[in-house]
Amino acid sequence: MTTDLPIVDAHMHLWDLQHPELYWEHLQNPDFVHPIIGSQLRKLAESNYEVEDYLKDIEGWGVTKSIHVQAAMGSPDPANETKWLQGLGDRYGFPHGIVAEADLRHPDVYTLLRRHCLYENTRGIRDFSYGDYLNHPDFDRGFGMLSEFDLVASLDVKWEDMESLARLAERHSEVTIVLDHAGFPTERTQQYFDNWKKGISRIAECDNIYCKVSGLGMGDNQWNTESIRPWVEHCIDEFSAMRTIFASNYPVDSLWSDYGTIVQAYRSILSTLPEADQANIMSRNAERVYRL
Repeated sequence: MTTDLPIVDAHMHLWDLQHPELYWEHLQNPDFVHPIIGSQLRKLAESNYEVEDYLKDIEGWGVTKSIHVQAAMGSPDPANETKWLQGLGDRYGFPHGIVAEADLRHPDVYTLLRRHCLYENTRGIRDFSYGDYLNHPDFDRGFGMLSEFDLVASLDVKWEDMESLARLAERHSEVTIVLDHAGFPTERTQQYFDNWKKGISRIAECDNIYCKVSGLGMGDNQWNTESIRPWVEHCIDEFSAMRTIFASNYPVDSLWSDYGTIVQAYRSILSTLPEADQANIMSRNAERVYRL
């Protein structure tokens, strides 16, 4: 197993619950219950998670760069999170890239995208919509604007909606899409796995979709290297080592394991691959996709 390959962590989060302009609804609203993780997520609200905390967690694991994916929810102005993160990047060197929040259905989303891009580390957009948004004409309109700003689309799409995602990708072949958390599988049954595999295979047909292997232990108190191995291996089989991206989803995944356990699990799963493929998955693809 190659243990000294550098890592680009393509999905991590920070928060400062005392920030005067930002709000983290999933942490600060006592009535918020995550639709999949449940109330357990609110354990993270017991303290801030700042750059210094992240640097302590990654120490010794070879992480050289990171991408912050939108964490604030319900803030009056989503661009303020990007402004805050740019300031942290300028001060600490982390994060290196920012995936910002935008409701792509909003009639004036163009203005928000332009404001996000005033900050040099902005690399992508996450629209945290629910329901049948992938087929909504307003979403389609806003989604098409991403290419003008050279922004990556970060989407959390489960297997049930992967056909819709594939059609979106085919309509907008000029937009690079990253599937978050390998489609966020929520069950470990054989039937669910088979359905998920078909969905992954379908979207892998689209050259502009990349698969982020992350968060596979989320909500699973029993997860281990072997339990996530089939999911990771299927993603690599379908997307190849050139379109698969590693990420930690830290500190959300700290509810189930420490940082090193996650890294070691993926290094073990990837150990049978050529070193060049391991390097692509652990760092080079993220550097290329997010222009780091």
